[in-house]
Parts: sequence; structure tokens; C-alpha cells
Amino acid sequence: MQIVRVYSGDDGESHFEDLTPEQFSEIVNRVGTGDINLNVRSSPTFSDYHTAPRRQYVVNMAGIAEFETADGTVRRLHPGDVLVAEDLTGHGHIARSIGEESRVSLAVPLADG
Repeated sequence: MQIVRVYSGDDGESHFEDLTPEQFSEIVNRVGTGDINLNVRSSPTFSDYHTAPRRQYVVNMAGIAEFETADGTVRRLHPGDVLVAEDLTGHGHIARSIGEESRVSLAVPLADG
């Protein structure tokens, strides 16, 4: 299982960081306000540079997701992997659903801080 954080750096760009399960356990229980969303997207899809709509973690349940930052770094997430999305400002990241299978994900809002 991968747990990947995408965050806004001081340079205005999004960056990736790997988190341990222990680090994720400190984040996961700080649920914020807003809906928990179950998203189903056909594949392939492409979403050009954008920032996260809110602090949230996204559990990839089916299909393959691919995320890319401006420096060309690409992270591919499979079922069971988690993206902690915290790049709320700056240039943002690219998101893709790849392969033939629809992508199913669960997005849970996180409290600030």
C-alpha cells in the first residue's frame, strides 16, 4: 500500500511525499466538514493542472490513478493506495485515470491543521 501526500511548496509548485502508515494514522481521524464522496470515473481521463478542492484523503478503490507535478514526477496509485491532497494553492497537479477499468475512489475531507 502506498500513501502519497501532494502539497504546495514555498516555490508555488506541488510536490509529493511518501507517508508511513503511522504518519497517516495521525491524519486520518481528523475528518473535516463536508461530504464524503464516492467517485466513479471512466478511463482513460485527463484533468490538467489544478489544485485540490479541499484538504482531503482519497482512497483508490478500483482502477489506476496517475498524478503528475510540474517537475515531471509521476505517481501511480492502484487499488488500496491513498492520496493525501493538500496542494490548495499554487500551480497544482495533473490527474489521470489510466487503463481500461473505471476508477472508483472515496474522498474524505480533512480538518485544517
